[in-house]
Amino acid sequence: MMVLPVIRLADAGDAQAIARLSRDEIEHGLSWRWTAARVRAAIRDSATNVAVAHHAGELAGFGIMRYADHHAHLTLLAVSPAHREAGVGRYLLEWLEKCARTAGLERILVEARADNPVALGFYALQGYERSGVVRGYYEGRIDAVRMTKSLIPRLA
Repeated sequence: MMVLPVIRLADAGDAQAIARLSRDEIEHGLSWRWTAARVRAAIRDSATNVAVAHHAGELAGFGIMRYADHHAHLTLLAVSPAHREAGVGRYLLEWLEKCARTAGLERILVEARADNPVALGFYALQGYERSGVVRGYYEGRIDAVRMTKSLIPRLA
């Protein structure tokens, strides 16, 4: 039986672990932009949800989603290597999507590194569709694939 992690909004005490996971799993090969100070600022931002998934007392993953008038932007989503293939990423994403639906938003936007086929495949499996490529999005060196998911129910 799979035990799902506990998901909650992050607090300042989570910032360092989130920053390290971002550096190691998302920002590898790039400058470290999501430092603990930047994560703490996101936690304090009323237009942003920073969610953490904990399992057995350790950070299993996190997601950062910023809200606008009609859409949400999934800024970061990462799962610790020790917790991959256990549904943590899907569970976190569903939690964040539920928040966006509750807020009455129409869609979610996300960019993923073009050199990360695992992330691109993950988002596609969760119903995200490619909507474009942003050349040099990451430090002018790595392209991003922009993906979108509609939160408006489709009529049959």
